[in-house]
Amino acid sequence: MRQLLLACLVATNACAQSPRATQPAVVSPGVETLAAATPAVLRGKRVGLITNQSGIDRAGRSTIDIMASSSDYRLVALFSPEHGIRGTAREGDKVGSSRDEKTGVPVYSLYGETTKPTPAMLDSVDALVFDIQDVGVRQYTYESTLARCMQAAAEKGIPFVVLDRPNPVGGEIIEGGILDTAFRSFVGFYPMPSRHGLTIGELARYFNGVFGIGANLTVIPVTGWRRDMWGDQTGLPFVAPSPNLPRIEAILDYPGTVYLEGTNLSEGRSTELPFEQTGAPWLNADSIVKLMNARGLPGVRFESVRITPRADARKFAGVPLNGVRYVITDRARYRPLTATLLLIDEVRRLHPAQFAWSGSMDRLAGTDRLRKAIEGGTLPALLLEWDAQDAAFRNARAPYLLY
Repeated sequence: MRQLLLACLVATNACAQSPRATQPAVVSPGVETLAAATPAVLRGKRVGLITNQSGIDRAGRSTIDIMASSSDYRLVALFSPEHGIRGTAREGDKVGSSRDEKTGVPVYSLYGETTKPTPAMLDSVDALVFDIQDVGVRQYTYESTLARCMQAAAEKGIPFVVLDRPNPVGGEIIEGGILDTAFRSFVGFYPMPSRHGLTIGELARYFNGVFGIGANLTVIPVTGWRRDMWGDQTGLPFVAPSPNLPRIEAILDYPGTVYLEGTNLSEGRSTELPFEQTGAPWLNADSIVKLMNARGLPGVRFESVRITPRADARKFAGVPLNGVRYVITDRARYRPLTATLLLIDEVRRLHPAQFAWSGSMDRLAGTDRLRKAIEGGTLPALLLEWDAQDAAFRNARAPYLLY
């Protein structure tokens, strides 16, 4: 597939296709199976739940409320990831501990003083349950929270249960190179591609099996989901997994546009379409749009727009920007990571004096080779190398797939 993309780099006609029609299905998340029949591993236990606003069933009932009402076990602790238990904190903001207003259960922050449950937090906990909607991207901190919580459960010798959910960007496409452990961080915890095509339950199985966490792991699977399904084909209610991913379109772009955070371009935060557009006051957007559309990248086209980030933006607050908007035309063929890296490459060529990296690019990429490839004009060769890494990962993940 990458060879097809690179072959399109010199094309003059767009390869755009119509978006795939949405076909809602009956898909049930793991929490519904838990509600219907408590597994033996939780019976009689004092349970801690790692969740946020995305932990709901098809009727919109909170996993917190569902588990608090069970007589088979006792919910004694809640743990919140980045953005907090209600998902309202801004990216990167530390989250404090509190108490859930409705149930009175204490809420411990895993994005403040610690990113891993401490022994004191687990003192009264006999089992941990994880129910958070992931977006299928290594840089998303919920995946690192999963790994850290699995480690804590293994160290205490208590069961760890994942209530599985669909991967909203599907389970078939893999993109991006394998993380170099020299660049390991909370936006890249284990060596794997940026877009891995695993559900959160499959990811837990992969972490446990490949990286030797040793957790007593149970995954309660999704029913009715297939690997070729997208988030809006599941029939599940949409809940923004974090404040700047308010639409399925933003989630589809995010595997690529997350890399804009590593530059001085806006990633669209604090605009009406975060992670669906980029811009800067100095950007020649019309030229970038022309150059990108001339590549004929499958499944996407680009439009010039004017955007003004709100006053709360961390980049260009209140400043009118010359912008470029991504328009997805065929998400099955679209490769957002390749598209965004090529866009960054074009912007750097066109604006060598204005473009700059932020300090986070190497962490986001999980390597310094991406930055150096763009600077050295060897990005196409690196993308081909990543293709080979992705093929090897596809084989490595196979024993851990559930669907």
